[in-house]
Amino acid sequence: MTDRRAWRATGRGSGRSRHVPDGVILAIACVAQFMVVLDVSIVNVALPSIGRDLHYTASGLQWVVNAYVLTFAGFLLLGGRAADLFGRRRVFLFGLGLFTLASLAGGVAENSAWLTAARAVQGVGGALLSPATLTIIVTTFAPQRRAWALGIWSAVAGAGGAAGSILGGVLTSALSWRWVLFVNIPIGIAGMIAGMLWLTESRAADRAGQPAGHPAPRLDITGAVTVTLGLGALVYAIVGTETHPWGSAHTMILLAIAAVLLAAFAVIELRAAAAPLVPFSLFRSRSVTGANAVMFLVGAAFFAMWYFLSLYLQNVLGYSALRAGMAFLPMAVSIIIGAQLSSRLMPRTGVRPLLLAGTILATAGFGWLSRITPAASYWQHVFGPGCIIAFALGVLFTPLAGAATAGVSYSEAGLASGVLNTSRQVGGSLGLAVLATIATDHTQALLKGTAAAGAASGQAGPAYGQHSPAVTAAYSAGYARAFEVAAALTLAAFLAAFVVPAIRNRRAPADQPGGQPAGQQHASAAGPVQPDGTAQPDGTVQRDGTARPGGTARPGGTARR
Repeated sequence: MTDRRAWRATGRGSGRSRHVPDGVILAIACVAQFMVVLDVSIVNVALPSIGRDLHYTASGLQWVVNAYVLTFAGFLLLGGRAADLFGRRRVFLFGLGLFTLASLAGGVAENSAWLTAARAVQGVGGALLSPATLTIIVTTFAPQRRAWALGIWSAVAGAGGAAGSILGGVLTSALSWRWVLFVNIPIGIAGMIAGMLWLTESRAADRAGQPAGHPAPRLDITGAVTVTLGLGALVYAIVGTETHPWGSAHTMILLAIAAVLLAAFAVIELRAAAAPLVPFSLFRSRSVTGANAVMFLVGAAFFAMWYFLSLYLQNVLGYSALRAGMAFLPMAVSIIIGAQLSSRLMPRTGVRPLLLAGTILATAGFGWLSRITPAASYWQHVFGPGCIIAFALGVLFTPLAGAATAGVSYSEAGLASGVLNTSRQVGGSLGLAVLATIATDHTQALLKGTAAAGAASGQAGPAYGQHSPAVTAAYSAGYARAFEVAAALTLAAFLAAFVVPAIRNRRAPADQPGGQPAGQQHASAAGPVQPDGTAQPDGTVQRDGTARPGGTARPGGTARR
């Protein structure tokens, strides 16, 4: 108790002028983060119903996921910086309000364009909200209790990811797919009321003890918008190849627009931005480059697993949304087991062996999963490979975070971890677009010239039982082809892991200097929570909200390992 009072008395706490129990502040932050993470996974089980009701095309259905992920990734690092600059309470309330309104708009959507736009706005709200929740915890709790609070935050966020598929199945089966979005509204309203009542404002200068006149970091809004539009144009071009061939003028123009926007982003970051979102100097480190390459490829493969498995279970095996949601539960448990095992092995094995083991396990799992057929069963053809892939994902969490931060100074560790999370989401977005297009093209090729070809123009299609055997077989073959490509991606990640040098998780000396003020760092929106909603095993974070692969949080903002 004395430590906490001293923390607040020095002005290093949250800046609250009245006593509010720490548990209340922790609950507000955890509930908000639970909602953000929940929304990543809850829509997967509802995808077939969404596709049928809103008439998404086969490859277009992936926009329900990608619209959220693209904007979340594009504004991820910007969100943490905005919280430090404009105040964490203000950004928390704005992000939560935007997220809640977008959920309402998506829930009443009447067509695919409407829902896609709402999901994109949700992603922006989540990118603002998530880093604010984490920095509120860091500024509220004294160093002696911060690791405990962050552990609870990580556990709650991880529960959100695991609960998403189950809750999505329950809501879709009992009510409607619209409730996977409406469920955010009461949570968001309660969070906003609680935030207005019990949160008070704090900024980076308050926490870091900077003088009022200290120059504040600028927001690189131009960079965030440019990279988001560039990636969006690229994904749109890939998805559009279902109706416009690769060599068509339509596709070539979109690809040219994407190239110009992404080149402009590089110029902005290298020459124009006073505080760039992604300083490319980070990639001079072999460890950082290798870790981000592996993460990009892993993200591209793993996003596809949840997406295509949900469609396969419902469109081919005939599962209800509830049964499909329950089918994902063993995989969620496998992720947790893999993450816990990896965190314990890394101090002894180092980073590279775990990266190699995780990627080769994933390759084997995707190879096995690519053997699915309409006659396959869950226990013989989905449960085993699904749990292997999920276990591999858990194994990869900690060594990737360790590799991405080992090659940089402590003052840049938070930035490096944030870039790693962004790489995973960008990889997932682009990978999902490519694999959805490949699956659709393969399905259409099998049905070309048959009466069933028109029925397969949408992956959601009619309800199960109304498909002809030819359409069901074509769906299954398309999903299997996507899993084959996913296996190739994880095999490429296995090769990329050799770029990462042999790194062991050494303990830092006691006098290791802390990180720079949070206002000069970039925040990761997800911190120790990955975009699929799973938590880093140790629950520790940098001062800016990004994960360190071991140890406890330090008052200066970096984690002691």
